[in-house]
Amino acid sequence: MASSTSLHECSYSNESADIRTAVLEVETVGHNDPLPRTTTVTRSGPGAARNRNRNENHPKLEEGVFLTWEDLWVTVVSKEKNENGSRSRSILQGVTGYAKPGELLAIMGPSGCGKSTLLDALGGRLSSNTRKTGKILINGQKQALAYGTSAYVTQDDTLITTLTVSEAVYYSAQLQLPDSMAKAEKKERAEITIREMGLQDAMNTRIGGWGSKGLSGGQKRRVSICIELLTRPNLLFLDEPTSGLDSAASYYVMSRIANLDKTDGTPRTVITSIHQPSSEVFQLFDNLCLLSAGRTVYFGPASAANQFFSLCGFPCPTLQNPSDHFLKTINKDFEQDIEQGMVGHTPTEAAIDTLIKSYKASESYQQVQRQVAELCKQDFSEELEKRSHAGFLTQSFVLTRRSFVNMYRDRGYYWLRLAVYITIALGLGTVYQDLGHSYESIQARGSLLMFVSSFLTFMAIGGFPSFVEDMKVFERERLNGHYGVSAFVFANTFSSVPFLILTSVIPGAITYYVAGLHKGFEHFFYYACVLFACMMLVESLMMIVASIVPNFLMGIIAGAGIQGLMIMCGGFFRLPNDIPKPLWKFPLYYIAFHKYAYQGLFKNEFIGTTFRSSDQGGKTSSVSGEYILRDKWQVEMGYSKWVDLAILVGMILLYRVLFLVIIKATEKVKTITTLLAMPLNKRSMQLLVNPSSTPVHGGNL
Repeated sequence: MASSTSLHECSYSNESADIRTAVLEVETVGHNDPLPRTTTVTRSGPGAARNRNRNENHPKLEEGVFLTWEDLWVTVVSKEKNENGSRSRSILQGVTGYAKPGELLAIMGPSGCGKSTLLDALGGRLSSNTRKTGKILINGQKQALAYGTSAYVTQDDTLITTLTVSEAVYYSAQLQLPDSMAKAEKKERAEITIREMGLQDAMNTRIGGWGSKGLSGGQKRRVSICIELLTRPNLLFLDEPTSGLDSAASYYVMSRIANLDKTDGTPRTVITSIHQPSSEVFQLFDNLCLLSAGRTVYFGPASAANQFFSLCGFPCPTLQNPSDHFLKTINKDFEQDIEQGMVGHTPTEAAIDTLIKSYKASESYQQVQRQVAELCKQDFSEELEKRSHAGFLTQSFVLTRRSFVNMYRDRGYYWLRLAVYITIALGLGTVYQDLGHSYESIQARGSLLMFVSSFLTFMAIGGFPSFVEDMKVFERERLNGHYGVSAFVFANTFSSVPFLILTSVIPGAITYYVAGLHKGFEHFFYYACVLFACMMLVESLMMIVASIVPNFLMGIIAGAGIQGLMIMCGGFFRLPNDIPKPLWKFPLYYIAFHKYAYQGLFKNEFIGTTFRSSDQGGKTSSVSGEYILRDKWQVEMGYSKWVDLAILVGMILLYRVLFLVIIKATEKVKTITTLLAMPLNKRSMQLLVNPSSTPVHGGNL
């Protein structure tokens, strides 16, 4: 194939815009050329005015964050061997690049090329089964992406759907901004950020989710960006911010992002992975990093990419979106020939190899190497300083209030469960109506108390999907350093208390008084307290399951299985003395909270009560409740019912502490696993200052 040097201009919607001149020297490789040739092309493209304005507005870009990466490799380790017999697969292969303040860098490429992996590597979010080598420097130094100076917007909009836009952003502002800032200032910061993203008309609109209409996809994406912009970060990562949006919504989202430095005057470095932008969105990019199968096909000014492809023999057809052309040329998933009329019938793999060789032999590649080396040697005044956020008490109060509002507005969280509980309570009350004190009522009372403390509380697993959504929001905010684990556990515990009291007292009172259980307010109070403790324990158990098994279907199955084992060996279906000692009695019988719920409720109901029995001759005798407890139910009478309640309360605390420990341990295990996955001579450079912040970059990672 002869090399092609013809130029085909792709159409732009605003060709009349100010022109930016870009010079690109590319090695033109032809199949019939004995030696490569270097051609210098001067290119005019749109977007010059925006970039000149940026440079004029920010003459001192040293105030921002310069990010460089050199010879970056990321390898994933899998359990199964690949076709080469290896358990590892390289996702990124020696990529090099940089990002500057006041500029928007777009990472593009076909699906599976390593876009999100590169973004995660730069943002310190690689999973524990990956290995990373190479050099990543911030302002030419090895330092952490400190809280408040960087932010990461994930691809999924994980938001609390019951909150309005203003509430979601303001709650986040109270969490992220320091206590030294007044509430009025935080509210003003939240409103300014909302206006910057063009959401002022939707401030009082609920975000919305399943079953409730709310914001559009583009608006939700902008809310996610708003939350991360509250601290005015100098470095912003965005993982496919236009995913799932139409062309108009994509343009509005990206235009707001591209012009952030104009609105608040902060020289911001923006790095975004993007799948297939429209021509209008493509014009917003300052620099472009084009990847294919983990290798760099092109890195440089976005406006010069079209000339690079033309000089390599792959010109963009007239009136075609350049990004569509680039991705079609380097996408080898379908192994289709490149469009006929462009270069004949060149296989995709050959086209990619040609582009990569041309890029590595081009002046643009050398310019990237020089730029990275220059930034690494530049002497920056000081390291990034971690900004402060709200204290523990403020975080706990704000999270408790936010969680309470969410629970109150979400009909499926507690209100639906309360309605079901009331329905079941009415059913129990009518089935066991007016039990009386005959000998036959002994078994009925025991069955009723067992059902209430076991199966009525068992239904608390119905809130597991809501727990999973809470955990998703927590994981996103925790990774971005908005607050700590302790504040989240505290808020999650106390925000649910009012609703659990309602679901304990109202259905409990219906069942208790209709069935005619032990009279007296003290006995009903104890009964309601045990019911409350059991529901709190089940919710605590499901939160532990949610922290380990994030899939709600698997989580419900796991939680139901655990409770089934506890009910089985709780001492009702099989009396305590008859339970097999290995495993079932020691330790499951003593671990199951049902044991203490059964025995506490039995003591509350039978102590001080006398039951009448008649023999065949009609002779009546009385049986004391204490005798029934010892002989029929085999209850441990060495301590009072309040001790059983105290044990239940202690188990609530234990479960919540265990929930806290599991979350913290999961963070540490991920960190340790990442370190162990690295070669010994690389580990010293990969440290976590805080699990919620990103790792130290620099050196040979």
